Amino acid sequence: MLPWSAELAGRLDEHVFSSELLRGNPLGDPHERPLWVYLPPGYADDPARRFPSVYVLQGYTGNLSMWRNRTPFRQPFPETADAVFASGQAPPAVLVYVDAWTGYGGSQFVDSAGTGRYHSYLCDEVVPWVDRHYRTIADRDQRAITGKSSGGFGAMITPMLRPDLFGALASHAGDTLYECSYLHDFGEAVRKLRPYDGDIFRWWDDFRGRTSFTRDGDQILLGLFGVAACFSASPDGTPELPFDPRTGVLREHVWQRWLDWDPVRMVPRYADALRSLHSVWVDAGTRDDYFLDVGAEAFVAALRSAGIGDDVLRFELFDATHAAIEYRYPLSLSWLCQRMSAASAQGSTEPA
Repeated sequence: MLPWSAELAGRLDEHVFSSELLRGNPLGDPHERPLWVYLPPGYADDPARRFPSVYVLQGYTGNLSMWRNRTPFRQPFPETADAVFASGQAPPAVLVYVDAWTGYGGSQFVDSAGTGRYHSYLCDEVVPWVDRHYRTIADRDQRAITGKSSGGFGAMITPMLRPDLFGALASHAGDTLYECSYLHDFGEAVRKLRPYDGDIFRWWDDFRGRTSFTRDGDQILLGLFGVAACFSASPDGTPELPFDPRTGVLREHVWQRWLDWDPVRMVPRYADALRSLHSVWVDAGTRDDYFLDVGAEAFVAALRSAGIGDDVLRFELFDATHAAIEYRYPLSLSWLCQRMSAASAQGSTEPA
């Protein structure tokens, strides 16, 4: 495994996308965003041929340049994805790499007064633009979405909210079952905020004024502060924590706003949309640092209770933590492309 970038068999087009929906967002983050569109081998051979598409979402603090990060003896996903198609492991597809970074580190791919309209940006701007500029099959059964961690959360909730756009999903260690994945961090956050007299805004000012992640607790505090901006911002955009930062006591009304975004709890509300999907991949490591393996099991159990059967579900727990599971991405990509091909052969279906 050579440590240098490899030449792709397909092609990666790099765009700068100007978003009207992100213009003037609450954090003043750029409304012009990088957008990558990967075209598989053979795309240029037949100008009349159209292709399914897979939208790829990153985890919290992710930005598109990080897709090129290389670790020892492993290739980055754009190269392993290219190999899926170059080797014939799956029918070809267009891949769309979406940037949803914010000044807090991420957007959770939702619309929020605290960060901006990132769900609408994805669904109402990026998807139509890709369909206009590339030879995609503009049909929900030929459009899938995938991601890891916060990106896995985005992959879970987006087809619930927009089953007209997405007919398949893959979630790798996606955020879910918040009493396991988030609640256990609240007490630790209270401890880390003691030097700031329980004021997370004092911590935020300090964090921005020094080299990031140089103090114990920065990672936890950034995650909770950023997710609060996504899930429980006040109308003026100020993040509201779901617990008292000095005592750790839950602020029930704020915590409920987080629970409303828990995919496990969302399933009953969006059961019709979920039953309309033709393919759902869910996985996680059995030693996940945030107990997202437990969350994955709870999400799958909720799906089964809602009537989603094993003919649709692909579920696996594997030996890993939350980190270094990018080798799973080509597996779900291949499966999604095969499933979209099968759906095409059976004929398109409309969302319930």
